[in-house]
Formats: sequence, C-alpha cells, structure tokens
Amino acid sequence: MGLLIGTNRYALAVTRPLLNFYRPLPPLAYYTLLIVAFGIGETSKIFLLFLTAIPTIVIATEAGARSVRTEFMQGARSLGASKWQVFRLIMFPAAMPQIITGLRLSLAITYTTLVAAEMVAATSGIGWMVLQAAQFLQTPIIYLGIIVMGITGLLLDVLMRWAERRLVPWVGKSV
Repeated sequence: MGLLIGTNRYALAVTRPLLNFYRPLPPLAYYTLLIVAFGIGETSKIFLLFLTAIPTIVIATEAGARSVRTEFMQGARSLGASKWQVFRLIMFPAAMPQIITGLRLSLAITYTTLVAAEMVAATSGIGWMVLQAAQFLQTPIIYLGIIVMGITGLLLDVLMRWAERRLVPWVGKSV
C-alpha cells in the first residue's frame, strides 16, 4: 500500500486523508470496538496489532518510494526495463531501508500496544501481570515486569537490526 501511495498520485489522494484521520487515533480507543466485534480473545488482539502497525509501515514505505531518484528509474526504462523490472530492481531495493525503519518503529509501537491491551482486557500476559501486581502492591513483581518488557523490546529491536543488516547490507556503507 505504501509503495502504491508513493508512486501513484490518485492512490495518494484517496488514502492520505483516511490515513491522516486514522493514524493519530489511540489504539486502545478502537480496541473496545474490536472486543465488541471479536470478543476478548486472541482475534481482537491480532486485529488490534495489525491496525496499530499499518500507519507507521505505510508512511515509511511511502517515504521510501518517494525518495527513489527518478533518474535511476528513467535510466532503467530507457535501457528497456519493464515497469515490473524497474519496480523490482530499482524502486523496491532503494525503498527498503525506509521500509525496514518503518517496520522497526512499528514493531516497538505494536509491542507497547500489546502490553497496554493486556492491561485493559486480558487474563494473562506481562501487562496483565504488572497490573495485577499493582493492585496488590507487589512492587518487586512490577519491577520485574517492567524489566522483562524492556528486555523483550530490546531483543525485538536487535532482531530487527539483524534483519536489516541481512536485507539491506549496503546501508551505511560509503561509495
């Protein structure tokens, strides 16, 4: 969707107002609607995480698509490359660093939303555990939960940086 928006002005005109309306909404605000629609189980949480991740990924991908130098794409087209080849060999690889950045940011936001959702409507999970400990003034468990959240977030980011080094090894290398 981000690549389409970044390359097509009609898609941009249709989706940008919707995305700009949806992006600032707090995920827990529409979580209540998801609970009403899907119940308190895993389905509502999965939809919540999906809806939380979308804006950041789409905006980063759009920015990545817009950052590709048109000279490169025009040069490839003048040498006989098809639109699909230009997309696959020029646009997508050039946009990948920003797509990966969007994925990293989105993962952090989504993880935070997951923990918050566990505090709002769950019977298990790290967020639920911290909230239960707070109700019974079990401060060590609260600290432990916060430390586990931080370590988990750190490990998720390390995993994403590892994936970034594998998927876009040219980033940060001077030419």
